[in-house]
Amino acid sequence: MDWMETLVVVVHVVIAVALVGLVLIQQGKGADAGAAFGGGASQTVFGSQGSGSFLTRVTTFLAIVFFVTSFSLAIFAKQRADVAVDAGIPVVEESPMAADDVPALEGSASEAEAAAGNALPELE
Repeated sequence: MDWMETLVVVVHVVIAVALVGLVLIQQGKGADAGAAFGGGASQTVFGSQGSGSFLTRVTTFLAIVFFVTSFSLAIFAKQRADVAVDAGIPVVEESPMAADDVPALEGSASEAEAAAGNALPELE
């Protein structure tokens, strides 16, 4: 793993943890923003709007960064897959089988099972 990919993975994990924390900290739409800080006077910490818009903007910014790092990691994974194919690692390929290629069974199904040793005893 080269240093750029390592950096993106570290940023991705930190952003994920920060997003979880910010979402858990935020109050619902109906909740009073000052209730989390013990009173109405504490709303001035984040300005006259309260903590709602500040936390919402930070969450939006972190979500955008999270999506960018996710796409970056997908590009790194695609490049690794291309390198693996170029290195000669065997790949399983399925080819469609024509109806003529399927061997036909002779006799009934019970005769085929008996020949294979899988016949069940008949119940009376």
